[in-house]
Amino acid sequence: MTTPRTTTAAPTPTPTPPNAPPKTLSMARTTATTTRVLRQLTHDPRTIALLLLIPCVMLLLLRYVFDGNPRTFDSIGASLLGIFPLITMFLVTSIATLRERTSGTLERLLAMPLGKGDLIAGYALAFGTLAIIQSALATGLAVWFLGLDVTGSPWLLLLVALLDALLGTALGLFVSAFAASEFQAVQFMPAVIFPQLLLCGLFTPRDTMHPVLETISDVLPMSYAVDGMNEVLHHTDMTATFVRDALIVAGCALLVLALGAATLRRRTA
Repeated sequence: MTTPRTTTAAPTPTPTPPNAPPKTLSMARTTATTTRVLRQLTHDPRTIALLLLIPCVMLLLLRYVFDGNPRTFDSIGASLLGIFPLITMFLVTSIATLRERTSGTLERLLAMPLGKGDLIAGYALAFGTLAIIQSALATGLAVWFLGLDVTGSPWLLLLVALLDALLGTALGLFVSAFAASEFQAVQFMPAVIFPQLLLCGLFTPRDTMHPVLETISDVLPMSYAVDGMNEVLHHTDMTATFVRDALIVAGCALLVLALGAATLRRRTA
């Protein structure tokens, strides 16, 4: 009598859902997201004007507010050259991203095989492109037309202004997840921007503040943006302090972008 031979069926692989999020960044997906965001922005001339012109207008106004005392403009103009792009990029990015969340566009994108990293990187590249143009216009206006007197290279001013604009973009992407309306997005500005503005050393040196406030200012990225601008203002060469300040601002921008990616939620049917 022979014993029937039994065979073990090979395990059936679990099918991957068609809308499973990709595990790695894709240049094609990121570029497609960047192109889409830029195309939408080109149909909104008021947003483009806010991004590109408002920092220049504010610097122009500030220069002639201190027309009788150009030294004052020299002392605070460099700092504001970094602060204005941060504020405008924060406002525009937070509102534009929130609009896509509330309109359902973001939800539809997340239902596609599009990674969170691709989406955040696409938005960052789109607004970062505008940040480059914005920072170049503001820096060129301040240095070559308004006579901002800087000891160091204007290119270093441009670098810090660009990093500040990218930081504003990252902050805007992040806080948009916690607002239910555009009005609420604007309300985040006093909570996120104003404390940094008061404690960054623009109005008084940070080492003369109350020790508690000085400690708080040491962990705020805008403080290092202002310190970096002041390094360019007073030193002919790139200093170690400037490199430290620039790296901190860049690191904060990358950290906030990662937090922004963590706030995205993918819903599947």
